[in-house]
Amino acid sequence: VAILGTTISPYLFFWQASQEVEDERESASRQPLVDAPEQSKGAIHRIRWDTYVGMGFSSLVALAIMVTTAATLHVAGKTDIQTSAQAAEALKPIAGQFAFTIFALGIIGTGLLAIPVLAGSAAYALGEARKWPIGLARKPKEAKAFYATIAAATLIGILVDFSPIDPIKALFWSAVINGIVSVPVMVMMMLMTARTDIMKKNTVKGPLCWIGWLATVVMAAAVIGMVLTSFL
Repeated sequence: VAILGTTISPYLFFWQASQEVEDERESASRQPLVDAPEQSKGAIHRIRWDTYVGMGFSSLVALAIMVTTAATLHVAGKTDIQTSAQAAEALKPIAGQFAFTIFALGIIGTGLLAIPVLAGSAAYALGEARKWPIGLARKPKEAKAFYATIAAATLIGILVDFSPIDPIKALFWSAVINGIVSVPVMVMMMLMTARTDIMKKNTVKGPLCWIGWLATVVMAAAVIGMVLTSFL
């Protein structure tokens, strides 16, 4: 469930959809596909390849993390990591004195990628629900609540580091929660994309529809299996 939760995460739905809308507003030549169906073919082609490439790279990175973790932490007998320092220590047999430097660079790089996406998606979701002015293209004075939410989400993440909460377990359980929450979000998304009154000529159908529902069923089955086995 955690692996699925980090692959198909609710925050990505908000982030990607909001970014598409924001990019559209910034481009004079682009219009909502409902109003300009002639742009659908090019837009969907771009989105499809963007998704293919993104998912391809993310799957390679995830596989690399699993293999590296198995070859270092697991081999060293470290199966209950609570801090980044402990994880870096397990790299010493391979990287030697540069283990901490390599691991620190990886953590910093991950943080620089994750902070704007996670905090930004939270701000988009909350802002849309509250009908605030939102968008990274806006100046802070034009979207005070939106940027305040990004700052607050980032600050909460920093405070977790100084709390007694185990950060590794927090990452794991947040991924599990993402996997659980993804199921109703995906169901609603699949139902909405099949409605012509919402999507007009761009309804999801054919193989893409079946793949979408298959992914939803797999996610739901994983969550149900987790719940059932946790009580056995």
